[in-house]
Amino acid sequence: MKVLLVEDDRALAEALGEALGGGGVLVERAASGGEADFLVRTETYDAVILDLGLPDGDGTRWLGQWREDGVELPVLVLTARTRWADKAAGFSAGADDYVTKPFETAEVLFRLRALVRRSHGHAHPVLRIGELAFDTHTGSVTRAGCPVSLTAQEARLLAYLAHAAPRVVSRSELAEHVYDRDHEPDSNVIDVQVSRLRRKLGAAHIETLRGQGYRLTGGEETG
Repeated sequence: MKVLLVEDDRALAEALGEALGGGGVLVERAASGGEADFLVRTETYDAVILDLGLPDGDGTRWLGQWREDGVELPVLVLTARTRWADKAAGFSAGADDYVTKPFETAEVLFRLRALVRRSHGHAHPVLRIGELAFDTHTGSVTRAGCPVSLTAQEARLLAYLAHAAPRVVSRSELAEHVYDRDHEPDSNVIDVQVSRLRRKLGAAHIETLRGQGYRLTGGEETG
């Protein structure tokens, strides 16, 4: 999961970014609405965490403009404003969820995962693809009930493939959603990492469609 954190408090942004990163989230930061606006329109994210008190305008103004322009990615508002009127304004502008400061990082992480999961059409926190089970809350993976140990990068790759299943995911889409924009790999690097993941899950669980990309399957042999 790749998330844009829009927060002008540098200390808070760094602390939250580090905590979310420990939970398997790839976090990119913006310190103003203008910077966030540019990134939202030029980069690819799975969700946005948006502070309302930004130096160049209220966050609801930027959010409202995104929604008017058809930007549909999930937005979690994170702010110190606790009045119902402020919450109503956030939801009216197009927010999907709202967390007030001070907050527990675990709550932000759970809400983010739920937003992204629902945006892919999944209601249950455990995504099941055949004998594979991916717990979106804990990041744990099992195959036929047995735990599978993955590196952080492998877990991010699997998470995106699992959310997208049974859709085919291109290499470029994986690069956009799983890697930092300053460290996007070439297709060979992605091929190598997918191959490592395939060895751990079982070759039949990740199907390669030539010229299209990859698809997570229930493990049935094809062809």
